[in-house]
Amino acid sequence: MTNHVPVLLEECLTLLAPQSARAYLDCTFGGGGHTVAILERAPGVTVDALDQDPAAAERAAPLLARYAGRLRFHAENFRNLDRVPGMFDGVLMDIGVSSHQLDLPERGFSFRFDAPNDMRMDTRVGRTAADFLERAERKELEKAVRDYGEEPRWFRIVNAIEQARGTGRLGRTSTFAELVAEAAPPAPGPRGPHPATKTFQGVRIAINDELGALAEALPKAFSKLNLGGVLAVISFHSLEDRMVKRYMNTVSGRPVDRDDNRMQDERTAYAELLTRKAVQPSEIEQTQNPRSRSARLRAVRKTVA
Repeated sequence: MTNHVPVLLEECLTLLAPQSARAYLDCTFGGGGHTVAILERAPGVTVDALDQDPAAAERAAPLLARYAGRLRFHAENFRNLDRVPGMFDGVLMDIGVSSHQLDLPERGFSFRFDAPNDMRMDTRVGRTAADFLERAERKELEKAVRDYGEEPRWFRIVNAIEQARGTGRLGRTSTFAELVAEAAPPAPGPRGPHPATKTFQGVRIAINDELGALAEALPKAFSKLNLGGVLAVISFHSLEDRMVKRYMNTVSGRPVDRDDNRMQDERTAYAELLTRKAVQPSEIEQTQNPRSRSARLRAVRKTVA
């Protein structure tokens, strides 16, 4: 079984401050680490947890029995969090792929294993990565590799993908990774990340519409907060972190970016920004859990009902 380690756990708990009689929404249940920690922090805490991954519902089953009456699970993409009834004192989003998904070969998220090239968060719907690579228009491929993957050698990789269509090389994680490495081989010198890392990330973001889901979810999550409630978001990708930063600056009445020249009295503040800079994992956490290295945590507290 995968050893799931919740990222930035103590930092999240400090911001969310679980107390008896408070209600929380965990928008990305994953392995349940954050949910369990919130429930254990105070006896009267309740948590509603969401996850679109069918396997997450199976992982939640024993916890539903253990925390009967205090934990509710919803099989939903977090972009649909407005379907969950009630208001909350804290909302947590941990954006990205869970260890459970990365470490199961059949899910196709990792090129460490030879498996069908799937990458879907919800295996019941949508097109697989293999189908996307075989049939997507070139502009979709470019957006995935260049924009979402932030891959500087995107042109060569997209060309290689188009040339490989119909050969079977796009259907499995191992052969797709080899294709990318051939098109954009690693530079000489110390060994760095696998050359297919950014392309895999970009394709995954594209087929799951992860940025679209986040854009929908942020205002819905904020609207679900009680007065004084906290929205905390952990992201692992620069595009996600940028979106979170811009949204939190907007609701807290701060400049959205360097080009925002509006006067202070032209901005309306609905929240207090709790993290002027993104909180990053400590060196100890990064050593113990290397997957936490790219994590960034931002939070706001709602000040206007």
